[in-house]
Amino acid sequence: MQTYTSSTLKSLVSLGVLLAILLAHAAFAQAPPVSGQVTSTNRNEALAGVSVVVKGTTSGTFTNAEGRFSIAANQGQTLVFSSIGYTAAEVVVNGSTLNVTLKEDTKSLEEVVVVGYGTQSQKAVSSSVSTVNVEDLKGLPVSSPDQLLQGKASGVQISSASGAPGGGISVSVRGATSINASNSPLYVIDGVFINNQSLSNLGLGGQTFNPLADLNPADIESIQVLKDANATAIYGSRGANGVVLITTKRGKLNAGSKISFQTYFGWAKAPKLYETVNAQQEAELINESFLNDGGAFASRPFRPKAEGGRGLPEEQTTYSRIPDVFQTAKTQSYDLSASGGSDKSRYFIGGSYFSQEGIVKPAQFERFSGRFNFDHNLNKKLTVGISASGAYSHRNISRNDNSAQGVINSALYVQTFLPVFNEDGSYARHSIFDNHLALIENLNIQGHSNRLIGNLYAEYEFLPGLSFKSSWSLDYNSYLDKVYNNTQISVGLPAGNGSNTQTSLVTLINEQVLTYNKALGDDHLLNLVLGNTLQSSKYNFLTLSGQKFPSDNFQEIASSSIQTGSTSSSQNGLVSFFGRASYTFRDKYSLDGSLRADGSSKFAAGNKWGYFPSIGVAWIVSEEAFAKDLPFDQIKLRANIGLSGNQNGISDFPSQSLWRAGRNYQNNPGISPSQLGNPDLTWETTRQWNVGLDLAFLQNRIKVEANYYSKYTKDLLIQVPVPSKLGYSSVYENLGEVSNKGVELSISSVNIQKDDFQWSTDFNIARNKNRIEKLPTPITAHSRDWVRMEQGNSLFAFWVYDQLYVDPQTGDAVYDDVDKNGTITTADRKIMGNGAPDFFGSLNNTVRFKRFDLGALLYFQSGNDIINLNRFFMEHGGTQSGITFFPNQLNRWQKPGDITDVPRLTKKGNNYTLPSSRYLEDASFLRLRSITLGYNVPTELVNRFKISNLRLYALATNLWTLTNYSGLDPEVNAAANNQNVLGIDHAVVPQPRSFQIGANVTF
Repeated sequence: MQTYTSSTLKSLVSLGVLLAILLAHAAFAQAPPVSGQVTSTNRNEALAGVSVVVKGTTSGTFTNAEGRFSIAANQGQTLVFSSIGYTAAEVVVNGSTLNVTLKEDTKSLEEVVVVGYGTQSQKAVSSSVSTVNVEDLKGLPVSSPDQLLQGKASGVQISSASGAPGGGISVSVRGATSINASNSPLYVIDGVFINNQSLSNLGLGGQTFNPLADLNPADIESIQVLKDANATAIYGSRGANGVVLITTKRGKLNAGSKISFQTYFGWAKAPKLYETVNAQQEAELINESFLNDGGAFASRPFRPKAEGGRGLPEEQTTYSRIPDVFQTAKTQSYDLSASGGSDKSRYFIGGSYFSQEGIVKPAQFERFSGRFNFDHNLNKKLTVGISASGAYSHRNISRNDNSAQGVINSALYVQTFLPVFNEDGSYARHSIFDNHLALIENLNIQGHSNRLIGNLYAEYEFLPGLSFKSSWSLDYNSYLDKVYNNTQISVGLPAGNGSNTQTSLVTLINEQVLTYNKALGDDHLLNLVLGNTLQSSKYNFLTLSGQKFPSDNFQEIASSSIQTGSTSSSQNGLVSFFGRASYTFRDKYSLDGSLRADGSSKFAAGNKWGYFPSIGVAWIVSEEAFAKDLPFDQIKLRANIGLSGNQNGISDFPSQSLWRAGRNYQNNPGISPSQLGNPDLTWETTRQWNVGLDLAFLQNRIKVEANYYSKYTKDLLIQVPVPSKLGYSSVYENLGEVSNKGVELSISSVNIQKDDFQWSTDFNIARNKNRIEKLPTPITAHSRDWVRMEQGNSLFAFWVYDQLYVDPQTGDAVYDDVDKNGTITTADRKIMGNGAPDFFGSLNNTVRFKRFDLGALLYFQSGNDIINLNRFFMEHGGTQSGITFFPNQLNRWQKPGDITDVPRLTKKGNNYTLPSSRYLEDASFLRLRSITLGYNVPTELVNRFKISNLRLYALATNLWTLTNYSGLDPEVNAAANNQNVLGIDHAVVPQPRSFQIGANVTF
C-alpha cells in the first residue's frame, strides 16, 4: 500500500478541487444565464433559500431574500427547485427568464410534530396534540399569544374575563382539575418555562392583568397544545393542566437576508351600551315602592315642590352618564424584523410597538418589545444558540369589574334624575359613588412591567443520531403598581394617598437532555430521551404607601407626611429527572412511554418526590393489507394513559409551620406564629387516559380527529379552615377528588383546490363534564356565596334560591321551599346553573381567489350560565338606596292578576334581597370572532420598490353575536381573580367590536 504525507494529501485534494472547477467551467462556459423568481402558490410570497439545481449536474444556487435566482443553463435543460415544506418542481429551460411557483407540501409539513423535549413522526404520535396555524392569525388585535388559541384547538377553552386591554385571560385544557392549586396550562416558549402568574397587587375588584401580554404574538412561528397525559407526563408536575409549546421565528440556513414589516391600525367600540330607565320612570318607581311599603301618599318622595317634594315625576330631568364612559378606542401595531442565514449560522431579530386604548376611559395598554434568536454551527458536531426577548409594558388602568368605586358603576348605578355637576360647576357626588367624570379625569393607576426571557444552549452530536443538549433559561418579570388617589375622588379624601408596589418573580432553569434516534434496518425506529432539570424561583415584594399630601401636584410617596413600607420574599426549587422511549415498527405500529420524577421544596421530607409515568400506543390501520381497499387514505388508532402532578399556585412553604417577625401591640419587636404546617402534605395527582381515532380520505382532503378522555384528580391541595382559637385561619390538606370526562371532534377539509381558487374549512367541537367526586365540606365563593363547590356537582355551579313564579294575587316572589317547612332559609338554596359550557368550538373558513383571501371564524359556547349581578343591583325594587333601575323593572307586578317574573316593588321581605335564580341567565352564544379580507399586490408592481411581497388586509372582530343573554357580553367574568368562579357579570368591560386595516411587507 502506498502512503502519502499530510502535505502531499493536501496538494492532491487542492488539485482535485481545481480540476473539478475547471471541468465545470468548461462544461458551462457557453451556457447563458437564466434568471427568475420563486414564489409560493398559496400565499404568493417570495421564497428565500430555495435550492435551484441543473438536473443531472452539481451546478446549483439558492434564491435570495426576494426569491430571485440566476444560474447558467442551456436551453432544454431541466432546473430542479426544492425547499423544505414545498413540493419540488422540475422546469425545462425555455428562454432567459423563468418564474416558478411552489406548492406547499401539506403532507411534508405534517410529518413532524413538536412534542415535549423534541419532535416525533406524526404517524408515531400516540398523544392528543393540537397544532395551531399561526398564518391564519396574523393581524388579530390581541395583546397576548394565549388569545390566539380561541377556537383553534379542540378541547381548549379560551375566554377573556374582560374587554379591558391587557386584561386577564382564562385558559382551560380539558377542564379544571383543582380548587386551590393552579388550573392554568404550562407555557413553554423556545424551551423556557414561562411564569403566567399576575404580579399586580392592586386588588381592583375582580380585575386581573395578563402577564403573557408582555409577549409579542408576531414573533410566533408555531403553537402546539399537548392535551393528554402521554403528551404532558414528561413535564411532570407542570403538565396536569396541559402544555402550550410556542416556537418563535428563526432564520434559515443558506438564505439571504429578509426584512419584514407588519403594521395595522384599528378602531374599537362597545357592541352595545347599558340602558336604564329615564328620570320620569325612575321617579314613578320610587314613589310606587314607597307606597307599597306603607308610606302615605302625601309624603311620597316625588310630589310637588310646593308640598316639600322633589317635584312630580314628569318634571324630572334625565342625566345620561353611560355615553361619557365609553369611547371609540384606537389600536396600533408596528413590527419590524430581519432574518437570514449562511451555511453555518441563522438569525432572527425583531422589534415591535403595540398600543391599545380601552373602550372604557381612561384605560390603555402599550408594549415595547424586542427579540433576538441566533444559532451557529461551530463545527459539524457542536451548535450553540440563544433565544432572548425583552419587553416593557405600561397600563393606564380604569377601575372596573366588580369594583364599587369603578368607572362603570359610577356612571351606571347613580339615579338618573341627579345632576352631573353642582350649581357652582364642581363635580356632583351622590351616595357611595364617585362622579364618573371625576374618576375618568383624575384616576392615576399605572402598571409598569419589565420582562426578560432568555435561553442559551449548546448541543453536541457525539454520533449520528446521538446528541446532548444543555440549556440555561431565565424568566425575569418585574411589575410596578403605582397609584395616586387625589382629592377629587372619595378614596383620596381628605388629603390624597398613594402607593408604589414593586413585585418581581425570577425563575432560573438549567436542563440537560440526551437524545438518541436510530433506524434499525428498514422496519425499526427507536427514539430515546433522557434529561434532568434544575429550577429555582424567587419572589420579592416591596410596597410603600403615603398619606396626606400637600397638594395633588405632588404625587410621589416622598411628598406625603405619613409614610409606611413593607417587604417580603419567598422562593422554591424543583429538581427533575425524566425519560422517554419511542419505538416504531414498519411505520405502522408505535409504542412510547415516559417517566418523570419531580422533587419539590414545597413538601416535607418523605413527600418531596412525585413520579409521573405514561404509556401510549398507535396503530396505522390503513397500512394493513385488509384495509387497502377501504376508502381512506389514513386510519389511525391511538390510546394512552398516564399520571401528571400539580403543586403550582400554592404557597412556597405549605408543609412547614412558619413564624412572623415584626412589631407587637406595644410597637416592640417580636415574633408570632403565622402559618400552621402540614408535614404530610403531598402532590395533587391527575390520572388521564385517552383514546383517539384519526381519519383521512379523498386524497387527504378531509381529515377527522376524534378523542375521548377521562381525567381523575385526587389529593386536592385545599386550604381548610381551622378553629380560630388555634391562632390560625387555615391549613393546607390533601382533600377532595375531581373528575373531567369529555369528547373532542375536529374536521378539516379542502373543499376546492384549484390554481386560482381554494376553499378550506376547519371545524371543532368539544364537550367536558366536570364533577367534584369527593369533598368533605362544601366551599363557597364570591360575594353572597353565589358559587358553591360541593360533592356531586361541578366546580363552577351556582348556589341560589329558586324563584318558581310571582304570585299573581300578591305580587310576591314564590321560592322553592326545599325542606317543606314553610319558611325560606339557607337550607332552601340549591345548585342551579353552571358557569362552564356543555359544548364549545369553532368553524373557520378560508377562501383564496387569485390574489385575494377571505377568512371567517365563528366561535360558540352552549350550556353555560351567567349570574347577572348588574340586574341584581338594578332590578332591586327599592332595596338599593341611591341606585337607578334597569328597564326590566318596568315589567314588575302592579295589580292582582298580573303575570310576570318581576315581583312588586318593595323594600320588605324576600322579593329582592335573596341570591335568586331570577338573575341566572343562559349565556350560550354564537359569535363571528373575526373576518378578514386580504389582497396580495402583484410582484411586478412592488418589485420596483425593492419589495418582494406586499399584502394589504382589512379585519373585523366580534362583528356579530347571537345570544339570549341580556347583558352587554356573554363572554365575561367579574371574578377573574378567583379561578373557581366563572360566569359572574358585574360592571365588566365587554369584548369590543373592532375594525382595522393593515399591511405585511417583505423586502
